[in-house]
Formats: sequence, C-alpha cells, structure tokens
Amino acid sequence: MFYAPLFLSHGGPDVLINGSPAPAAWHAHAASLPKPRAILIMSAHYLALQPLLASSPRWRTVHDFGGFPRELYRLQYPAAGDDALLAQAMALLTDAGITAQHDGADGLDHGAWVPLLAMYPQADIPVIAISTLPRQDARAHYRLGQALAALAEQGVLIIGSGSMTHNLYALQPQGAPEAAWAKAFADWMALRLQGNDIEALLDWQAQVPFPQQNHPTDEHLLPLFFALGAAGGKVGRSLHRGIELGSLAMDAWAFDGA
Repeated sequence: MFYAPLFLSHGGPDVLINGSPAPAAWHAHAASLPKPRAILIMSAHYLALQPLLASSPRWRTVHDFGGFPRELYRLQYPAAGDDALLAQAMALLTDAGITAQHDGADGLDHGAWVPLLAMYPQADIPVIAISTLPRQDARAHYRLGQALAALAEQGVLIIGSGSMTHNLYALQPQGAPEAAWAKAFADWMALRLQGNDIEALLDWQAQVPFPQQNHPTDEHLLPLFFALGAAGGKVGRSLHRGIELGSLAMDAWAFDGA
C-alpha cells in the first residue's frame, strides 16, 4: 500500500494543549489510514551537515524547549526504532549516490514526537529519523525524498515535520490578526503544491512573496521538499491550513495525488 508522504507544521510543543486545530487534523488523517509498518520522519530540529539516519531500541522523548507548562515535560513518546528499515534507507541513499551515516542518537525532539503523539498516541509504530541539512537547499532535500520514495510503497509513512512559516521574532499573542506577509507566503505555496509546480517550489526563495520575513533561516521549510520528493510526483492535498500567533502558518499537506 502507498502511504502518502506528509508535510506537517508542528508548531510549538504547546500545540498539543493550546486549542490549536492542527493536532486534530493530523489525528484524523492518521485515523483514516491503515496502520503503517513504520514511520520515517525528518524534523526541522534534527540538524546535521550531512544525511544522518537514527534508530533506537526505545526512543527517549527529548523536551528540547523551556518556559512551557509543566504538563508538557511529562509527555513521553517511547516508540521503538527499526534497524532493518534504517539499513534499507541507507542502501537506497547509497544507490542514489547520496552518502549517509548511521547516527547513534537515541532521542526524538519535539518536531518529531509532538505530531507523532497526536497521530499515533500508543507509540506502537517503529520510528526512524533522518536529519535536516540546514546548509543545503530545497533541491537537495527533494533529492533525499526521491531516493527514499520506494519506502512509501512498502508500508512506511514518510513525514517532513517543520513549519510553513517560521519567524519566531514576529509571533503575536493568540488571536492576533493574520500578518498579510505570512498569508501571502502560505497562499503562494498552497497554489504551487496543489498545482504540483515542482520547479517553482524548488526556486521558492526567488519566487515566493516575503521569503526572508517568513523564514529568516530555512530549516523549518526544508522538510517540505523532502516530503515532496518522496511523493513521486503526486499532487499535494491540504489537510489543514491556518495561521496562529499572527504569523505561524500551521499548514499540513498529504502528497497523495488527490
């Protein structure tokens, strides 16, 4: 069965408790699918200079944040890893001419466990992680996704977890009006994702409105291109769109051709 790769804007860890509608959209999508045999996730918070793949017999839950409500620090996501899937992914990357290494990391950051906890709260699906490469561009992440696309046909749910917009300096209190520059960015991306305009998307920094204002650094957008590459040319379908905190677009996309 083909599992459509996903791009999820994961928000802050408090997205699980602050009334955001995004986690319910993630959960509803997961509930509409047969349970995948495994999950391969790229989080914008797992950064490296080269592709790294990580698995763990039992993942630690890393609370890589401060100043949030105490209940968030009690949340755990003790999923298992999958060494066989890691080896398969490594081989696919090698076949594509991409050098990757096995990372001994044993913890999932909130960019991984927050959406997974909303989607699969039983933590009963094996998870492996692949690093985001902040010194490489959209096209490099698209190629990473392309190299691993075969896994989506083999029961693996591939997820890019980042944020459609991500300027923490511009956040406003909950309920603030949507910033026009954030909406323009998210709307442009939505049109190109629905139209499968790959070349425009890969050239986003030159074409999209307000690129620097929405992404002072681009690590939170790069997982989108990973998911897009893994989709094998399938068109994007919106699972959720919305701007929170004035400028944080929480858009979620499934690349299933619908």
